[in-house]
Amino acid sequence: MSPNDLADIFLSNAAKAAAGTHRADSDDDLREILSRILPAATPVYCPGRTEKEQAALPVLALRAPDYASAPAAVEEVAGAIAETGSLVCTSAGGREVQAGLLPAHHVAIVRREKIFATLDEFFSSCAAAPPTNITLVTGPSRTADIELTLAIGVHGPGKLDVIVTP
Repeated sequence: MSPNDLADIFLSNAAKAAAGTHRADSDDDLREILSRILPAATPVYCPGRTEKEQAALPVLALRAPDYASAPAAVEEVAGAIAETGSLVCTSAGGREVQAGLLPAHHVAIVRREKIFATLDEFFSSCAAAPPTNITLVTGPSRTADIELTLAIGVHGPGKLDVIVTP
């Protein structure tokens, strides 16, 4: 299956899980999408560690000093799983797994070549041992354990946007 086919399946399944889905063909597209989905006055946490995070920085007018105090976080994630529409967030390279879990709005940047058909394929791609910490995120946080009433954003972000980039 081609990377574009996997991206299509991933975006379709992520949308079914209530994530906002976007496709950026360039860094300019990435910045335009971020400008559209993040309110201008929102402080945003972005680690700025990767090339794609660096490309995002110019449109983040208010940068939050840390993820714990930020209403929104923009980060490049380790990968995605097409069959479930899930993001793969890891602690590899000193990344903070909780950066995408604490803010109310998580914006995940996923490189097209890091979309795997299945979770098994992701684990097969790990050169050595898998990262110490792995979190799978499928859509915004939701729970129905409070009197069986569905609640959004109780245990994590209430809003999730995914941007697939080259």
